[in-house]
Amino acid sequence: MWKICLRLIFPALFIFIGISSAYAWDKGIYLTQYTLENPQKLDYLIREAKATGINTFVIDHEYFSSRYAPAIAKVKAAGIKNVTRVVVFADGGNAQQVRSKAHWEDKFKLVYDAIKAGADVIQLDYIRYSSKQPANPQHAKDVYQVIRWFKTKINAERVPMEIDIFGEVSYYPSMHIGQDIKMFSDSVDGVNPMVYPSHFWPYQKYSAEPYKTINNSLNALVRQFDDNPPFKVHAFIEAANYHYLKKTSNAEKQRYLLQEIRAVEDAKGVSGWYVWSANNVYDNLFHVLKTNKIRGADLPKTETAQK
Repeated sequence: MWKICLRLIFPALFIFIGISSAYAWDKGIYLTQYTLENPQKLDYLIREAKATGINTFVIDHEYFSSRYAPAIAKVKAAGIKNVTRVVVFADGGNAQQVRSKAHWEDKFKLVYDAIKAGADVIQLDYIRYSSKQPANPQHAKDVYQVIRWFKTKINAERVPMEIDIFGEVSYYPSMHIGQDIKMFSDSVDGVNPMVYPSHFWPYQKYSAEPYKTINNSLNALVRQFDDNPPFKVHAFIEAANYHYLKKTSNAEKQRYLLQEIRAVEDAKGVSGWYVWSANNVYDNLFHVLKTNKIRGADLPKTETAQK
C-alpha cells in the first residue's frame, strides 16, 4: 500500500527513476546532421536501433536548419536518447581561438538551439588545442576555463555536459592538446575517451589487440579516481579500423567490434559505449548485436535475430 501512496504523491520521482534505469548502460551510435535530416536513412537507423537494443544517438549539430528539430523529435519519440555533439575548435585551436570569448558565445548558439530542440546531453568535441601546438602546461588551464564556462551555461538549462578526450589522456595529461582529466573532473558530467585502437601508436601493435588496448585504457582512466570517477564514462569505439578498411572482411570487422564491446563491458566504472563511423555505416555492428549477448540488451538474442 505504501508503494502505491508514494507513486500517487511523487509521480515525477518514479518517472525519473524509470528513465535513469532505462539508460543504466548506454549503447550508442554517431550520426552526422546530414544523416539525421535524411528521413529514409534515419528511419532505417531507428528501426535497427530498436531491434538491437541501441538506446542512444550521438548527433552532430553543425549548422542551423529547419529540418533539425523535427528530426530530433522523431528520435526522441522512438525512445532514443539524444546526445548532441558540438565541435568547439575545429581540429583543435590555437591560443587566440581557445581564449576567444566571442568564439565560445558563437558555439553556444548551436548548443542552445540543440537544447531547445530536446537535447538530453550536450557533448563537446575538439575542446582542446591543436595537436600541432608545442607542449605547454598552460594549455590545459586554458581549456579548463572553456569547459567551466560551457558547463555553467549548459547546466543552467538543466542539461548535463560531457566532453571527448584523446585515448592517451586516460593515462596522463597531454600538454600539447591541453587535456588533463584530473584537472577537468570537477567541471564535467561525463567523459568520452576516444579509445580507438587505430589511433594508438604504433597502430600495428594496438590494432592487433583491440580488447587489451581499450580495456587497459579505460581501467587506467578510472584508476586515476580510485575506480570511482566523479562523472559518467562512455567509451568511443570504432566501427572499423581505417588502416585496414580495404583489406578486412566483414567477418573480421565484426570480430573486431565484438572485442571492442567486450573490452568496454569488462572495464570498471564505465556506463556504456558509443560507436563511431564517419559515414554512419553500422551494418556490421547491427549483426554483432543481433548474434551475440551484449550487456544491457533490451531483447533476447533469439528475438533480435528474427528482425
